[in-house]
Order: sequence, then C-alpha cells, then structure tokens
Amino acid sequence: MWRDNEVFETLTRTGRTGRATPDQKSLASNFDALASIAPAGFSAGLHIRFAAPLIYVRTYDDAWTKLYDENAYALRDPLVFWGLGGKGHTRWSAIRLPDPFNILGQARKHGLTYGAVVSCGPISSRSIVGLAHGTREFTDPEIAEAVRIVHQLHLAAEPPTELTQAQIEALRLLADGDRHAAAAAKLGISESAFKARLQSARVRLGARTTAQALRKAREYQLI
Repeated sequence: MWRDNEVFETLTRTGRTGRATPDQKSLASNFDALASIAPAGFSAGLHIRFAAPLIYVRTYDDAWTKLYDENAYALRDPLVFWGLGGKGHTRWSAIRLPDPFNILGQARKHGLTYGAVVSCGPISSRSIVGLAHGTREFTDPEIAEAVRIVHQLHLAAEPPTELTQAQIEALRLLADGDRHAAAAAKLGISESAFKARLQSARVRLGARTTAQALRKAREYQLI
C-alpha cells in the first residue's frame, strides 16, 4: 500500500447519468500500482490549476519532503518546469534544464538517485508525476507502465468541467453571503426553486452538503 504523507482527497466525477460516481477505488489502486514500481517514492500533482493541484500525494523520504517544502523548491524544480513545458515522459538524467539550486543533486543525497517524470493533460489542468529509484534507472517497460498509470490517475481525478449558469448563479450568491430567501428574491424565483438549483449543483459536484459544493466549486475554478 502506498504511504501517503499528504492529504489525499477523494474527488468524484459525474457520468452520463448525471449522478456523481466516486473514483476513490481507481485512484487508490493506481497509486498502489505506482508505488510498486517506484521503490524510492513518488510525487503526484493531479490537475494543476492556477499553480495548485487538486490532488497532491507524495511518498518520498520525509526528510527530503521537509527540505523541499521549507525551501519552496516546487517553484524552482526543473522537473516541474519540464512537466509544465510539455506533455510526455523522460528520465531525470535526460533533463537539461537549469538547476541553480541543485535540487536534483540534493534529492540524490536523500536516496532519490534515479527517476522519471510523466506529464499529461492540457496546460490549464496539467498532471505531473515524478517517481524515484534508489539504485538504478527505470527500464523502458517500467516507464511505459508509469505513463499508463499516470494517465489513469489523471482521468480518475478529473473534476466536473462545468456547471449550468443557473447553478453558478445560485452558488455565487451563497458565496457572497446571501441567505436562501434573499438569493431567491435576487434571481426572481421561489425559494423552493432556488433550493432545487442547489440540489442539482450538489449532485453535479458529488457533494453531500451545500458547503461542500461551494468548496469544490471554488477548487475547480467553477465560480
């Protein structure tokens, strides 16, 4: 089982039936598969939007993770720059981007001697995954398997792409602090109709409560 030293938030997707279907099993099984081929750990940022991933999971050495965060290396990491620069995969040793902070050299001192990086998805919602090995380069078949897994993770974590204009208006009014009655009056609809819009938004976002729907809508940059 992969060791998660980050907060792992399960996302949901809405299928053609209009019902939100949890992808927890798909995410967990693919993280397990990734861990099995990355003995020195991995770092997965899924659906990076506005410089922040919707899901971020790391299993690297705790000391390295602490050093990485304390020095804000995510803003300087050549692996991240490579992943944002295009889609595909490569070994760390093949990356020729500048590394003025010697991030890859410091990673080697923490057991992340060899590695590969996989990048997929549009630039507006890019997923970047790095995986490490302590004793040797990853083989071509291992990298091919990592690519397959990362694409599965990207699909499993994909958030809803849109809400209806009516759903957006309802959520925005609540986000601005309006109560149900006041929000309904502003929209010129009954309070029951307003609640129906919120209910449909919760279903679309896979949220149990309206507060959770608001949080997810913000995270997905939908409102």
